Amino acid sequence: MSTESTDIATPRVPTSPAEDGQHRCTWCLATPDYVHYHDHEWGFPVDSDQRLFEKLCLEGFQSGLSWYTILKKREHFRAAFAGFDFHQVAQFGEADVQRLLQDAGIVRHRGKIEAAINNAQRAIEMVAQEGSLAAFFWRYVPAKPSTGTDIQAQTAESQAMSKELKKRGWKFVGPTTMYALMQAMGLVNDHAPGCVTRAKVEQARKAFQLPK
Repeated sequence: MSTESTDIATPRVPTSPAEDGQHRCTWCLATPDYVHYHDHEWGFPVDSDQRLFEKLCLEGFQSGLSWYTILKKREHFRAAFAGFDFHQVAQFGEADVQRLLQDAGIVRHRGKIEAAINNAQRAIEMVAQEGSLAAFFWRYVPAKPSTGTDIQAQTAESQAMSKELKKRGWKFVGPTTMYALMQAMGLVNDHAPGCVTRAKVEQARKAFQLPK
């Protein structure tokens, strides 16, 4: 996780034993649902446009907060944002903004809510231009694989992705937020060496076909 997403403490203790005795990335061991997210989602490659859009929105809402705060609210977010179907979210208007500002199940921040609606509109444009969101995001896989030992807050690839998205009118897409997206969606494997999930993620990434 990036420092912005605050999923990993600094300084970093790479792995620790979980209740089952197997070593996992230390950041995930606080709660069982965090372990589940770590074991079954974080780092596994994703090519679903809807899931990529969801994660981009949630990373934006997470800015300044912990990822665990967002994870606990994720089902509420999904209900509030039409399952993150960006075709539906793109149609949200001021009445929806007001509805969302009254929804205690999500992060009630007008700027972030309006950014999600804006980004849904930009997502429709991107699909028309690129064929899919996945085709765009997976262009930014780093040439040098991550060893999981020296995680940075941002990289040259996340900076380039952020710059291009901003150029296209997307919001809340800074380079640190984009690196957290890359980590979560499998563009990099930042599970620590010795983590029981690292090899599973690497196997999934090797079998993954890059979107076109």
